[in-house]
Amino acid sequence: MSAGSTPSTTAIQSPLLDLPGAVPAAGDDAAVAAHYGDPLREQRALRDGAVLVDRSHREVIRIGGPDRLSWLHSITSQHLSGLGAMRGSEALVLSPQGHVEHHLVLADDGTATWVDVEPGTAAGLLRYLESMRFLLRVEPTDVGAHTAVLSVVGPAAAATVAAALGGTDLDLPEPLALEPAGAPVTGPYPVARAADSTLVRRMAYGVDLLVDRVALAATAQRLFAAGAVPAGLAAFDAMRIAARRPRLGRETDHRTIPHEVGWLADAVHLDKGCYRGQETVARVHNLGRPPRRLVLLHLDGAVAAPGSAVTAEGRDVGFVGTSEMHEELGPIALAIVKRSVPAGTALVVTDSDGAPVAAAIDPDDDDNAVAAPKRPAGRLLRSS
Repeated sequence: MSAGSTPSTTAIQSPLLDLPGAVPAAGDDAAVAAHYGDPLREQRALRDGAVLVDRSHREVIRIGGPDRLSWLHSITSQHLSGLGAMRGSEALVLSPQGHVEHHLVLADDGTATWVDVEPGTAAGLLRYLESMRFLLRVEPTDVGAHTAVLSVVGPAAAATVAAALGGTDLDLPEPLALEPAGAPVTGPYPVARAADSTLVRRMAYGVDLLVDRVALAATAQRLFAAGAVPAGLAAFDAMRIAARRPRLGRETDHRTIPHEVGWLADAVHLDKGCYRGQETVARVHNLGRPPRRLVLLHLDGAVAAPGSAVTAEGRDVGFVGTSEMHEELGPIALAIVKRSVPAGTALVVTDSDGAPVAAAIDPDDDDNAVAAPKRPAGRLLRSS
Protein backbone atom coordinates (compact mmCIF):
# COMPACT_ATOMS: atom_id res chain seq x y z
CA MET A 1 0.00 0.00 0.00
CA SER A 2 1.34 3.40 -0.94
CA ALA A 3 2.24 6.31 1.28
CA GLY A 4 -0.72 8.44 2.19
CA SER A 5 -3.28 5.65 1.77
CA THR A 6 -5.08 3.82 4.54
CA PRO A 7 -7.39 0.83 4.37
CA SER A 8 -11.05 1.58 3.85
CA THR A 9 -13.88 -0.79 4.64
CA THR A 10 -13.29 -4.51 4.34
CA ALA A 11 -13.61 -5.65 0.72
CA ILE A 12 -16.86 -7.37 -0.20
CA GLN A 13 -16.28 -11.01 -1.09
CA SER A 14 -17.11 -11.62 -4.72
CA PRO A 15 -19.87 -14.07 -5.65
CA LEU A 16 -17.56 -15.33 -8.40
CA LEU A 17 -15.58 -17.12 -5.69
CA ASP A 18 -18.44 -19.62 -5.83
CA LEU A 19 -17.43 -20.67 -9.35
CA PRO A 20 -15.97 -24.18 -9.65
CA GLY A 21 -12.27 -24.37 -8.79
CA ALA A 22 -12.02 -20.82 -7.45
CA VAL A 23 -9.01 -20.22 -5.20
CA PRO A 24 -8.97 -16.88 -3.33
CA ALA A 25 -6.06 -14.53 -3.83
CA ALA A 26 -4.00 -13.29 -0.89
CA GLY A 27 -3.73 -10.07 1.09
CA ASP A 28 -5.65 -7.09 -0.26
CA ASP A 29 -6.85 -9.26 -3.15
CA ALA A 30 -8.47 -11.95 -0.98
CA ALA A 31 -12.02 -10.96 -1.94
CA VAL A 32 -11.52 -12.23 -5.51
CA ALA A 33 -10.00 -15.31 -7.14
CA ALA A 34 -6.33 -15.87 -7.82
CA HIS A 35 -7.34 -18.60 -10.27
CA TYR A 36 -10.05 -21.13 -11.03
CA GLY A 37 -7.94 -24.27 -10.92
CA ASP A 38 -5.44 -23.85 -13.77
CA PRO A 39 -3.76 -20.43 -14.04
CA LEU A 40 -1.63 -21.40 -17.04
CA ARG A 41 -4.69 -22.53 -18.99
CA GLU A 42 -6.33 -19.24 -18.03
CA GLN A 43 -3.34 -17.36 -19.44
CA ARG A 44 -3.62 -19.21 -22.73
CA ALA A 45 -7.32 -18.35 -22.91
CA LEU A 46 -6.41 -14.70 -22.24
CA ARG A 47 -3.84 -14.79 -25.03
CA ASP A 48 -6.14 -16.38 -27.59
CA GLY A 49 -9.69 -15.21 -26.86
CA ALA A 50 -11.48 -13.40 -24.05
CA VAL A 51 -11.40 -13.98 -20.30
CA LEU A 52 -13.36 -12.39 -17.49
CA VAL A 53 -11.14 -11.22 -14.63
CA ASP A 54 -12.92 -10.44 -11.38
CA ARG A 55 -11.51 -7.14 -10.08
CA SER A 56 -14.55 -6.32 -7.97
CA HIS A 57 -12.35 -5.63 -4.94
CA ARG A 58 -11.22 -2.39 -6.56
CA GLU A 59 -12.87 0.60 -4.91
CA VAL A 60 -14.94 3.21 -6.72
CA ILE A 61 -15.54 6.91 -6.09
CA ARG A 62 -18.14 8.90 -8.01
CA ILE A 63 -17.51 12.64 -8.42
CA GLY A 64 -20.48 14.73 -9.48
CA GLY A 65 -20.85 18.47 -9.96
CA PRO A 66 -20.15 20.90 -12.83
CA ASP A 67 -16.67 21.81 -11.55
CA ARG A 68 -15.42 18.23 -11.28
CA LEU A 69 -13.07 18.14 -14.28
CA SER A 70 -11.37 21.51 -13.75
CA TRP A 71 -11.04 20.59 -10.07
CA LEU A 72 -9.48 17.19 -10.80
CA HIS A 73 -7.21 18.92 -13.33
CA SER A 74 -5.89 21.22 -10.59
CA ILE A 75 -5.16 18.55 -7.97
CA THR A 76 -3.85 15.62 -10.05
CA SER A 77 -1.01 15.03 -12.49
CA GLN A 78 -3.26 14.61 -15.54
CA HIS A 79 -4.73 17.12 -18.00
CA LEU A 80 -8.43 16.64 -17.21
CA SER A 81 -10.07 20.01 -17.85
CA GLY A 82 -10.69 18.96 -21.46
CA LEU A 83 -11.69 15.36 -20.73
CA GLY A 84 -14.56 14.63 -23.05
CA ALA A 85 -17.88 13.12 -22.10
CA MET A 86 -17.71 9.32 -22.48
CA ARG A 87 -13.91 9.32 -22.27
CA GLY A 88 -11.49 7.98 -19.68
CA SER A 89 -7.93 8.56 -18.53
CA GLU A 90 -5.46 7.87 -15.71
CA ALA A 91 -4.07 10.27 -13.11
CA LEU A 92 -1.91 10.40 -10.00
CA VAL A 93 -2.20 12.22 -6.72
CA LEU A 94 1.32 13.15 -5.62
CA SER A 95 2.77 14.32 -2.33
CA PRO A 96 4.35 17.80 -2.16
CA GLN A 97 7.69 16.03 -2.74
CA GLY A 98 6.39 14.33 -5.89
CA HIS A 99 5.92 10.83 -4.44
CA VAL A 100 2.97 8.78 -5.71
CA GLU A 101 0.12 8.58 -3.21
CA HIS A 102 -2.78 7.41 -5.40
CA HIS A 103 -3.27 6.03 -8.91
CA LEU A 104 -6.69 6.83 -10.40
CA VAL A 105 -8.39 5.28 -13.42
CA LEU A 106 -11.23 7.52 -14.60
CA ALA A 107 -14.33 7.38 -16.76
CA ASP A 108 -16.55 10.42 -17.33
CA ASP A 109 -20.14 9.87 -18.46
CA GLY A 110 -20.98 13.54 -19.04
CA THR A 111 -22.65 13.88 -15.64
CA ALA A 112 -20.12 12.40 -13.23
CA THR A 113 -16.54 11.16 -13.19
CA TRP A 114 -16.13 7.59 -11.95
CA VAL A 115 -12.75 6.80 -10.37
CA ASP A 116 -11.63 3.26 -9.55
CA VAL A 117 -8.61 2.69 -7.32
CA GLU A 118 -6.71 -0.06 -5.55
CA PRO A 119 -8.42 -1.92 -2.70
CA GLY A 120 -7.92 -0.20 0.64
CA THR A 121 -7.13 3.24 -0.81
CA ALA A 122 -10.52 4.86 -1.43
CA ALA A 123 -10.94 6.19 2.12
CA GLY A 124 -7.58 7.97 2.02
CA LEU A 125 -8.26 9.38 -1.44
CA LEU A 126 -11.73 10.56 -0.41
CA ARG A 127 -10.29 12.37 2.61
CA TYR A 128 -7.85 14.17 0.35
CA LEU A 129 -10.59 15.08 -2.14
CA GLU A 130 -12.82 16.41 0.63
CA SER A 131 -9.97 18.54 1.97
CA MET A 132 -9.53 20.16 -1.47
CA ARG A 133 -13.20 20.95 -2.22
CA PHE A 134 -13.24 24.55 -0.92
CA LEU A 135 -16.30 26.27 -2.46
CA LEU A 136 -16.29 24.33 -5.72
CA ARG A 137 -19.34 22.51 -7.03
CA VAL A 138 -18.04 18.96 -6.65
CA GLU A 139 -19.51 15.95 -4.87
CA PRO A 140 -17.10 13.04 -4.28
CA THR A 141 -18.80 9.94 -2.89
CA ASP A 142 -17.52 6.44 -2.12
CA VAL A 143 -19.81 4.12 -4.11
CA GLY A 144 -17.75 0.93 -3.80
CA ALA A 145 -20.48 -0.80 -1.84
CA HIS A 146 -22.75 -0.50 -4.88
CA THR A 147 -20.38 -0.49 -7.88
CA ALA A 148 -17.87 -3.16 -8.89
CA VAL A 149 -15.15 -3.50 -11.54
CA LEU A 150 -14.91 -6.44 -13.92
CA SER A 151 -12.34 -6.70 -16.71
CA VAL A 152 -12.64 -8.60 -19.98
CA VAL A 153 -9.18 -9.21 -21.40
CA GLY A 154 -7.83 -10.73 -24.61
CA PRO A 155 -8.02 -10.13 -28.36
CA ALA A 156 -11.76 -10.89 -28.41
CA ALA A 157 -12.57 -8.73 -25.37
CA ALA A 158 -14.42 -5.88 -27.14
CA ALA A 159 -16.45 -8.21 -29.33
CA THR A 160 -17.39 -10.37 -26.35
CA VAL A 161 -18.54 -7.39 -24.29
CA ALA A 162 -20.55 -6.04 -27.21
CA ALA A 163 -22.22 -9.40 -27.75
CA ALA A 164 -23.03 -9.81 -24.06
CA LEU A 165 -24.14 -6.29 -23.18
CA GLY A 166 -25.06 -4.32 -26.24
CA GLY A 167 -24.75 -6.08 -29.57
CA THR A 168 -24.03 -3.74 -32.46
CA ASP A 169 -25.22 -0.70 -30.46
CA LEU A 170 -22.24 -0.77 -28.08
CA ASP A 171 -19.42 1.22 -29.71
CA LEU A 172 -15.98 0.28 -28.35
CA PRO A 173 -13.27 1.86 -30.54
CA GLU A 174 -9.58 1.34 -29.86
CA PRO A 175 -7.92 3.54 -27.20
CA LEU A 176 -6.18 6.63 -28.57
CA ALA A 177 -2.40 6.66 -28.91
CA LEU A 178 -0.48 8.55 -26.24
CA GLU A 179 0.91 11.95 -27.19
CA PRO A 180 4.52 13.12 -26.55
CA ALA A 181 3.32 15.08 -23.52
CA GLY A 182 1.24 12.20 -22.18
CA ALA A 183 -2.36 11.07 -22.56
CA PRO A 184 -4.57 13.02 -25.02
CA VAL A 185 -6.38 15.80 -23.19
CA THR A 186 -9.74 14.52 -24.47
CA GLY A 187 -9.00 11.17 -22.80
CA PRO A 188 -7.38 8.12 -24.40
CA TYR A 189 -9.98 5.56 -23.30
CA PRO A 190 -13.40 5.39 -25.00
CA VAL A 191 -16.35 5.01 -22.62
CA ALA A 192 -19.87 3.78 -23.41
CA ARG A 193 -23.10 2.87 -21.65
CA ALA A 194 -24.49 -0.60 -22.21
CA ALA A 195 -28.22 -1.18 -22.47
CA ASP A 196 -28.34 -2.24 -18.81
CA SER A 197 -26.50 1.00 -17.76
CA THR A 198 -23.15 -0.74 -17.19
CA LEU A 199 -20.35 1.77 -17.79
CA VAL A 200 -17.86 0.31 -20.26
CA ARG A 201 -14.29 1.62 -20.67
CA ARG A 202 -11.91 0.43 -23.40
CA MET A 203 -8.36 0.05 -22.07
CA ALA A 204 -5.09 -0.96 -23.71
CA TYR A 205 -5.35 -4.40 -22.05
CA GLY A 206 -9.06 -4.97 -22.70
CA VAL A 207 -12.39 -3.66 -21.44
CA ASP A 208 -13.32 -2.57 -17.93
CA LEU A 209 -16.93 -2.72 -16.76
CA LEU A 210 -18.31 -0.69 -13.86
CA VAL A 211 -21.35 -2.74 -12.91
CA ASP A 212 -24.02 -2.57 -10.26
CA ARG A 213 -22.68 -4.88 -7.55
CA VAL A 214 -26.00 -6.67 -7.14
CA ALA A 215 -25.85 -7.55 -10.85
CA LEU A 216 -22.23 -8.74 -10.79
CA ALA A 217 -22.97 -12.47 -10.98
CA ALA A 218 -25.65 -12.01 -13.64
CA THR A 219 -23.31 -9.85 -15.73
CA ALA A 220 -20.60 -12.49 -15.46
CA GLN A 221 -23.01 -15.18 -16.68
CA ARG A 222 -23.93 -13.05 -19.71
CA LEU A 223 -20.24 -12.67 -20.53
CA PHE A 224 -19.67 -16.41 -20.14
CA ALA A 225 -22.60 -17.06 -22.48
CA ALA A 226 -20.96 -14.73 -25.03
CA GLY A 227 -17.75 -16.76 -24.96
CA ALA A 228 -15.62 -15.37 -22.10
CA VAL A 229 -14.06 -17.83 -19.67
CA PRO A 230 -13.15 -17.06 -16.06
CA ALA A 231 -9.55 -16.17 -15.26
CA GLY A 232 -8.07 -15.08 -11.95
CA LEU A 233 -5.68 -12.34 -10.92
CA ALA A 234 -2.73 -14.69 -11.42
CA ALA A 235 -3.32 -14.75 -15.18
CA PHE A 236 -4.04 -11.02 -15.27
CA ASP A 237 -0.86 -10.28 -13.28
CA ALA A 238 1.29 -12.52 -15.48
CA MET A 239 0.15 -10.47 -18.46
CA ARG A 240 0.69 -7.25 -16.53
CA ILE A 241 4.23 -8.24 -15.52
CA ALA A 242 5.19 -9.16 -19.09
CA ALA A 243 3.81 -5.79 -20.25
CA ARG A 244 5.76 -3.99 -17.49
CA ARG A 245 2.59 -2.36 -16.21
CA PRO A 246 2.93 -1.35 -12.54
CA ARG A 247 0.36 -1.56 -9.80
CA LEU A 248 0.14 0.85 -6.89
CA GLY A 249 1.25 -0.78 -3.66
CA ARG A 250 2.99 -3.62 -5.49
CA GLU A 251 5.62 -1.90 -7.62
CA THR A 252 5.50 1.30 -5.56
CA ASP A 253 6.54 2.35 -2.08
CA HIS A 254 6.55 5.61 -0.11
CA ARG A 255 9.47 6.94 -2.20
CA THR A 256 8.13 6.16 -5.68
CA ILE A 257 8.04 8.98 -8.23
CA PRO A 258 6.14 8.58 -11.53
CA HIS A 259 9.30 8.38 -13.69
CA GLU A 260 10.48 5.18 -11.96
CA VAL A 261 7.48 3.07 -12.95
CA GLY A 262 6.57 4.38 -16.39
CA TRP A 263 3.55 6.48 -15.40
CA LEU A 264 4.75 9.59 -17.24
CA ALA A 265 3.07 8.42 -20.44
CA ASP A 266 -0.20 7.16 -18.95
CA ALA A 267 -0.94 9.26 -15.89
CA VAL A 268 1.10 12.49 -16.09
CA HIS A 269 0.67 15.33 -18.58
CA LEU A 270 3.86 17.33 -19.10
CA ASP A 271 2.19 20.43 -20.57
CA LYS A 272 -0.33 21.32 -17.87
CA GLY A 273 -0.27 23.89 -15.08
CA CYS A 274 0.56 23.67 -11.40
CA TYR A 275 -0.34 20.77 -9.13
CA ARG A 276 1.13 19.26 -6.01
CA GLY A 277 4.46 17.53 -6.71
CA GLN A 278 4.89 19.22 -10.09
CA GLU A 279 8.37 20.56 -9.39
CA THR A 280 9.76 17.07 -8.83
CA VAL A 281 8.09 15.78 -12.00
CA ALA A 282 9.61 18.58 -14.09
CA ARG A 283 13.07 18.43 -12.55
CA VAL A 284 13.53 14.67 -12.79
CA HIS A 285 12.02 14.51 -16.29
CA ASN A 286 14.30 17.21 -17.65
CA LEU A 287 17.38 15.68 -16.04
CA GLY A 288 16.38 12.21 -17.24
CA ARG A 289 17.86 10.49 -14.18
CA PRO A 290 15.25 8.96 -11.86
CA PRO A 291 16.96 7.20 -8.94
CA ARG A 292 15.29 3.83 -9.62
CA ARG A 293 13.56 2.03 -12.48
CA LEU A 294 11.00 -0.68 -13.11
CA VAL A 295 12.42 -3.85 -14.68
CA LEU A 296 11.23 -7.28 -15.76
CA LEU A 297 13.11 -10.07 -13.99
CA HIS A 298 13.53 -13.60 -15.32
CA LEU A 299 13.81 -16.04 -12.41
CA ASP A 300 15.55 -19.37 -12.14
CA GLY A 301 12.93 -22.02 -11.41
CA ALA A 302 10.62 -20.33 -8.89
CA VAL A 303 8.52 -17.22 -8.44
CA ALA A 304 9.70 -14.60 -5.95
CA ALA A 305 8.02 -13.51 -2.75
CA PRO A 306 6.32 -10.13 -3.14
CA GLY A 307 8.30 -7.43 -1.40
CA SER A 308 11.46 -9.52 -1.13
CA ALA A 309 14.80 -7.80 -1.57
CA VAL A 310 16.72 -7.82 -4.84
CA THR A 311 20.44 -8.18 -4.11
CA ALA A 312 23.63 -7.98 -6.16
CA GLU A 313 26.78 -9.43 -4.58
CA GLY A 314 25.05 -9.29 -1.22
CA ARG A 315 23.97 -5.65 -1.49
CA ASP A 316 20.32 -4.60 -1.60
CA VAL A 317 19.60 -2.92 -4.92
CA GLY A 318 15.80 -3.01 -5.00
CA PHE A 319 12.67 -4.98 -4.22
CA VAL A 320 10.29 -7.39 -5.94
CA GLY A 321 6.76 -6.20 -6.67
CA THR A 322 4.60 -8.91 -8.29
CA SER A 323 5.84 -12.33 -9.39
CA GLU A 324 3.97 -15.02 -11.33
CA MET A 325 4.56 -18.08 -13.50
CA HIS A 326 4.11 -17.03 -17.12
CA GLU A 327 2.91 -19.65 -19.60
CA GLU A 328 5.68 -18.77 -22.11
CA LEU A 329 8.35 -16.90 -20.13
CA GLY A 330 8.35 -19.10 -17.02
CA PRO A 331 8.76 -17.46 -13.59
CA ILE A 332 8.95 -13.68 -13.93
CA ALA A 333 8.62 -10.64 -11.70
CA LEU A 334 8.42 -6.89 -11.79
CA ALA A 335 11.00 -5.24 -9.59
CA ILE A 336 12.20 -1.77 -8.70
CA VAL A 337 15.99 -1.51 -8.82
CA LYS A 338 18.56 1.25 -8.62
CA ARG A 339 19.05 3.05 -11.90
CA SER A 340 22.75 2.18 -11.90
CA VAL A 341 22.14 -1.61 -12.03
CA PRO A 342 22.76 -2.75 -15.64
CA ALA A 343 20.87 -5.56 -17.30
CA GLY A 344 23.79 -7.98 -17.15
CA THR A 345 24.08 -7.95 -13.35
CA ALA A 346 23.66 -11.28 -11.54
CA LEU A 347 20.83 -10.75 -9.06
CA VAL A 348 19.27 -12.79 -6.27
CA VAL A 349 15.74 -12.67 -4.87
CA THR A 350 13.98 -15.01 -2.45
CA ASP A 351 10.97 -17.29 -2.82
CA SER A 352 8.06 -17.61 -0.39
CA ASP A 353 10.14 -19.91 1.85
CA GLY A 354 13.07 -17.51 1.97
CA ALA A 355 15.25 -19.62 -0.34
CA PRO A 356 17.50 -17.74 -2.79
CA VAL A 357 16.46 -17.56 -6.45
CA ALA A 358 18.78 -16.35 -9.21
CA ALA A 359 17.36 -13.48 -11.26
CA ALA A 360 18.33 -11.52 -14.37
CA ILE A 361 16.98 -8.27 -15.79
CA ASP A 362 15.39 -8.64 -19.22
CA PRO A 363 17.88 -7.28 -21.80
CA ASP A 364 15.17 -5.07 -23.32
CA ASP A 365 15.10 -3.07 -20.08
CA ASP A 366 18.74 -1.99 -20.30
CA ASP A 367 17.97 1.15 -22.34
CA ASN A 368 15.77 2.46 -19.53
CA ALA A 369 18.75 2.81 -17.21
CA VAL A 370 20.18 5.91 -18.89
CA ALA A 371 17.31 7.09 -21.09
CA ALA A 372 17.32 10.86 -21.61
CA PRO A 373 14.07 12.79 -22.02
CA LYS A 374 12.83 13.05 -25.61
CA ARG A 375 11.25 16.44 -24.92
CA PRO A 376 11.40 18.99 -22.09
CA ALA A 377 8.58 19.22 -19.58
CA GLY A 378 7.03 22.23 -21.34
CA ARG A 379 4.74 24.23 -19.14
CA LEU A 380 5.82 22.17 -16.17
CA LEU A 381 9.26 23.77 -16.36
CA ARG A 382 8.05 27.26 -17.19
CA SER A 383 5.44 27.35 -14.44
CA SER A 384 7.56 25.85 -11.68
